[in-house]
Amino acid sequence: MGHRVLVVDDDPTVSDVVRRYLEQDGCEVRLAADGAAGLAAIATHRPDLVVLDLMMPGIEGLEVCRRIRRQLPGLPVIMLTALGEEADRVLGLEVGADDYVTKPFSPRELVLRIRLVLRRASGHTTGPADLTRLVDAELAVDTARRVAERDGAPLALTVREFDLLAFLMRHPGRAWSRADLLDKVWGWQFGDQSTVTVHVRRLREKIEYEPAEPRRIRTIWGVGYRYDPLDGGPQR
Repeated sequence: MGHRVLVVDDDPTVSDVVRRYLEQDGCEVRLAADGAAGLAAIATHRPDLVVLDLMMPGIEGLEVCRRIRRQLPGLPVIMLTALGEEADRVLGLEVGADDYVTKPFSPRELVLRIRLVLRRASGHTTGPADLTRLVDAELAVDTARRVAERDGAPLALTVREFDLLAFLMRHPGRAWSRADLLDKVWGWQFGDQSTVTVHVRRLREKIEYEPAEPRRIRTIWGVGYRYDPLDGGPQR
């Protein structure tokens, strides 16, 4: 892979296991034992992805993620959360995590999640439905450069937010279930569907004039979501 990954976790056993698996996969790995050290390492070494534990002494994972999103909105973050703590997972997604893995976890699963997020972040997407440039009124998405703009100003989107927006704009007028979106955008065959709900809410806050009364990303009750272009459809 050749990517730089920062692992921020106060458990040295977890950090060491993750480091060994990632190095076997070709990654350059740095470790940080707490939030403050993690933020310093991000500023100094600019990793390609951060694996971030939720519960740490000092600056906890949620606050670290908030600061990352303010400074580097495009930096992929995968959060490690306790098994069964749905509220914590949702909070992690709310503050901008691209993905999460619950503890205890399979290191192989984590490596696969990292591969997928990095591939998305690098713009390595395929499919006959791909359009290089998608335009809907004042909203423009360039999938090749992974840039989204509104009225000519860049939108600070996370990896998953960008992927979700591009996917919906490619398929206007079609209703997708949350399970469909988990599969098509996240690449998950199963998972917590609240992940989709949170990302839709965050995306609406960035592209809708009235997020509480969305005109683009519509909720289709009993089904999921549908993208309705303001100008009639995406264009190349």
